Amino acid sequence: MAVEDRTSTVEGAAEGTATETLAAAESTEALAVRYSVAPGVRLKVRSGPGTQYQLIKVLPLGARVPINCQKPGEWVTGTYGTTNIWDNIANGQYVSDAYVNTGSDGYVAPRCA
Repeated sequence: MAVEDRTSTVEGAAEGTATETLAAAESTEALAVRYSVAPGVRLKVRSGPGTQYQLIKVLPLGARVPINCQKPGEWVTGTYGTTNIWDNIANGQYVSDAYVNTGSDGYVAPRCA
């Protein structure tokens, strides 16, 4: 019986650790900084940093986006000026920084690899 108790304890500890890791990841995601898309703009999300890349989707009015990383690409003039910075908002999804209110004319996140 003592062996069974130890096995249960070890399995329970492993499950607890996995649960704690998942909770921490969800908390980090919930706390991730999100930036507002310009008012009145339904921003196009592209597969790369330019208008020649495939259109993936269009964000709804009032959208807020995370910026995972940024990379230079096509120059775009938008609500917040002219820039060649493109924001990676999800895996393989980019929006022009010209329409995202970051409060900066430069990079606010690391460059994408």
